[in-house]
Amino acid sequence: MPRIAGVDIPINKRVEIALTYIFGIGRTLSNSILNEASISPDVKVKDLTDQEITFIRGILEKKCKVEGDLRKDININIKRLMDIGSYRGLRHRRKLPVRGQRTNTNARTRKGPKKTVGAKRKEK
Repeated sequence: MPRIAGVDIPINKRVEIALTYIFGIGRTLSNSILNEASISPDVKVKDLTDQEITFIRGILEKKCKVEGDLRKDININIKRLMDIGSYRGLRHRRKLPVRGQRTNTNARTRKGPKKTVGAKRKEK
């Protein structure tokens, strides 16, 4: 398995799809990287030469932040929002949806499983 940006990319997939296994790379960025490297997106990863793989690695290092660096930047930005006390920061701190979604019924992914709240009956 070729290793690019610390991620083992699958060998039986097309290069265009395999690059999206790297955090921070989607289909559009993957295609632009392959255009710059002049590699066909339809080629399977196992058919790539070592030279082409190193060329893709070089483009990634120059062009974009991926994996650990990107995750670190995202966490720093969220921490900054929380520290300055912005509305988005407060939503992050309370583990509620940040982008205006309703919370009355949905938002179970963000809020976690239901916690039943209620008073117990008095025993006579």
